[in-house]
Amino acid sequence: MTSASPTQPRRRLGRLVLLVAVAAAMAGCKTTGDTTAAVRPPDDYRLRHPIVVQEKDHTIALMVGNARGGLSPAQRADVTAFAGEWKRDTAGGIVVDLPVRTPNARAASDTLREVQAVLVAAGVPAAGIRVQSYTPPDSGRMAPIKISYPRMTADAGPCGQWPDDLGPSYHPAYLENRQYYNLGCATQRNLAAVVDNPADLVQPRGETPAYTNRRTTVLTKYGKGESSATVDPNADKGKISEVGK
Repeated sequence: MTSASPTQPRRRLGRLVLLVAVAAAMAGCKTTGDTTAAVRPPDDYRLRHPIVVQEKDHTIALMVGNARGGLSPAQRADVTAFAGEWKRDTAGGIVVDLPVRTPNARAASDTLREVQAVLVAAGVPAAGIRVQSYTPPDSGRMAPIKISYPRMTADAGPCGQWPDDLGPSYHPAYLENRQYYNLGCATQRNLAAVVDNPADLVQPRGETPAYTNRRTTVLTKYGKGESSATVDPNADKGKISEVGK
């Protein structure tokens, strides 16, 4: 029998160590590439800070004193305006949260009947009003009557996030002159706050019919070669007098 050379096990062990090192290096490179691609924020501010249209509760609170029942004139106007918003939004039913086991629970219960009467008088069907009781965390204090209904709202943000330093650095966001993360967030939040109908952010509204009478007048004058502009009979009233020239 021939004995194995003592250098053969060492060679095999060296090859095994080399293969493990190469595999670890390749795995490390792959992991770094995936992580960098995953955390890079979008370059478009509309994608970094998208406006989200979702359903939220629109709520008003009516403060009722301990020794007073009924709505004040200002509160009655608030409830009437709230009902008008409900009809415009064509949302679900209205929920009235009535406080119980509070110092003003008796006055709030007396005020509830007037709240329901004002809502019904403003056009809300009685079947669409649901009353439920609630107890605040601190039952020793007075709590308001809350009136709410769900409606579609638009929102963006939150703003004020600065994950990267804006100063000179070796970060790719600085070297490649990319937009910083918070850019455009305030604009998106302001747009979401001022839009009257959040559905307009999703799709345009349908066109209304054209004013046929005015269109006919303009086309008739255009065909005759006349000016189609509207003549203002009071256009000369603001001119300075030319007497004495």
